[in-house]
Amino acid sequence: MWRRPAWQVLRQFVRHNSDTVTSLVLERSMNRVQLLGRVGQDPIMRQVEGKNPVTIFSLATNEMWRTGESEENQGALLFLCTLGDISQKTTWHRISVFRPGLRDVTYQYVRKGSRIFVEGKIDYGEYTDKNNVRRQATTIIADNVIFLSDGSVRDKV
Repeated sequence: MWRRPAWQVLRQFVRHNSDTVTSLVLERSMNRVQLLGRVGQDPIMRQVEGKNPVTIFSLATNEMWRTGESEENQGALLFLCTLGDISQKTTWHRISVFRPGLRDVTYQYVRKGSRIFVEGKIDYGEYTDKNNVRRQATTIIADNVIFLSDGSVRDKV
């Protein structure tokens, strides 16, 4: 007589605990960015009181596309494409390098106009400018920087 209710209570307890444990499992997510472009300015090294130094530079990425209509001539199975205008867009990215070895080598060797490949994560933050105005900033925190020369890998930091 007592076994059956005790078993039900135990089963409810185990079910409740297993639900609690599964709700505590963190979901996996990913924040990865890969950029290939040209450096817009020589890197600068900054250090705020009591915080880690950082090397900062800008990187330009470029997109190009052709606008216009394409027509298909089905009788001859030829594709005729009317060439439209070529459009392009340049996007500027702020790159921050915090890793000590990578930070120092990047500061020493990256120069304006260098072609580099950057891997890292995107970060959104706020800062207060000189006029005490709060500003929002988006930056790429670099985990890896690869220096390219004429499209081939020259040096990996």
